[in-house]
Amino acid sequence: MIFITDTIHLEEQEVQIRQIHASGPGGQHVNKVASAVHLRFDVSASSLPDRVKNRLLSMHDARVSADGIVVIKAQRHKSLEKNREDALQRLQLLISKALVKPRKRVPTRPSRAARERRLEVKQQQSRRKIQRRKVTSFD
Repeated sequence: MIFITDTIHLEEQEVQIRQIHASGPGGQHVNKVASAVHLRFDVSASSLPDRVKNRLLSMHDARVSADGIVVIKAQRHKSLEKNREDALQRLQLLISKALVKPRKRVPTRPSRAARERRLEVKQQQSRRKIQRRKVTSFD
């Protein structure tokens, strides 16, 4: 069982973990050993609460595909077991981010002083550009 919080947990069967060859340098050993991990997690078919599923699917995260499948590739470590733990930890972190309800944005308006400062900066920039122009004589 994979525990996210005290009340939310996932079954091991919901997460698919495959061994794959790690990319990058490694000499002769790299072609013989599959030490990287490819984790797949289907959000819609999981036992997560609906509110968490919806937040996970609406997150703009590259690891969540359009089909609602979370794909995590872990290859930071040389050992398969550490990469497996790393992938599961990253999945837990992603789900715990989805647990946090985003704060509602309160629209604000710029103050009068801020508007005046903005216009003053625009006028300064305009004067600066006018001074850079080519000087023409009116003789």
